[in-house]
Amino acid sequence: MRYEVKAFRVQEAPVSLTLEAADAAAAGLQAERQGYAVLKIKPRQSLLDWLPARKSVFPLALFSQELLSLLDAGLSLIEAMAALTEKEAHAETRRVLTQTIAYLNEGQALSYALQQLPSVFPPLYVAMLRAAERTGDLGGALRRYVTYQAQVDLVRKKIVSASIYPVLLLSVGGLVVFFLMAYVVPKFSAIYESTGANLPWVSQLLLKWGQLLHAHGAGVLAVFIIAALALAYGLSRLAVRRWVVARLWRVPAVGERMRVYQLARLYRALAMLLNGGIPVSTALDMVQGLLQPVLRARLQAAGRLIREGQSISQAMDDNGLATPVALRLLRVGERSGQMGEMMERIANFYDEEMARWVEWFTRLFEPLLMTLIGLVIGIIVVLMYLPIFELAGSIQ
Repeated sequence: MRYEVKAFRVQEAPVSLTLEAADAAAAGLQAERQGYAVLKIKPRQSLLDWLPARKSVFPLALFSQELLSLLDAGLSLIEAMAALTEKEAHAETRRVLTQTIAYLNEGQALSYALQQLPSVFPPLYVAMLRAAERTGDLGGALRRYVTYQAQVDLVRKKIVSASIYPVLLLSVGGLVVFFLMAYVVPKFSAIYESTGANLPWVSQLLLKWGQLLHAHGAGVLAVFIIAALALAYGLSRLAVRRWVVARLWRVPAVGERMRVYQLARLYRALAMLLNGGIPVSTALDMVQGLLQPVLRARLQAAGRLIREGQSISQAMDDNGLATPVALRLLRVGERSGQMGEMMERIANFYDEEMARWVEWFTRLFEPLLMTLIGLVIGIIVVLMYLPIFELAGSIQ
């Protein structure tokens, strides 16, 4: 984002600088490194600011993987960051890496440097690295994060892949129906009107709809495009997405699957943090941002119970954050002292359950969708040819 910084140097008049930075603090730091004293910082407004905001595309998982590989190869942290910066071609990513190296050259820790860019590096990631710096196991922390992100992405990719074919079917089927109604049906309508045949009322209704689409096809298409753009814009708004998610949570079957998906993310993140040496109470506070508001309040209540001395398994169960299988594994973790490992197993169990449900739903939904589309197209074709069938029957 661009910021307009009003600053001055000693014995020089104030100037106005336009700087590209992740936030206002980073813009002020850039000006100070150029020898300026900052007077005022404000975002620079432009026409693009009225468009939906685009999230940062910094490849955090790839960055962690590459940094881990360079550290394992024996490079120091600054050398590894410099190597990543030199090979980076994307301007935004290169800027983030350059700012991070500047903090490292000042003697700051990596976690402190990343903390100065909250729009790029989430608090969970920063806290994990900070805990690893205390024990000298930065490579282990990066390895745990790479594994965590790979598992999260795997489940997400399965869900996206399963939704591609139904969306494609709906799109193609909708286009075929629109073509039949807007082009083919009006042609049949003109033929039937010229013959003066007495048509069945269902065929007359179909032909009327076809004539309407043919006469106002451009208007219908414009309304459809405007509605699609409005839907896309609405879904880009956080408030709208939260409203949609809140309604989906109320659908019994869908809401339960969403809950399982959220619990898988929760336990996987907790496992990563606990294995990194972060206390349970601190880890619970850090992972709240991963959950939907429906479960966030429950996790806060569970955290309060744990701080009051209640066991983790009981607190999670009392607040609806543990299924019977998860409850048993949590109790095993409490007895063995391997809570991080048990939470990892819980997350794997939830991921497998989610994958099985997605596969089952896909196998059931795709044939039903194909049947529905074929039925709609078949009805349209039959209604178009029904008067011809009746005419042939009368001739016989």
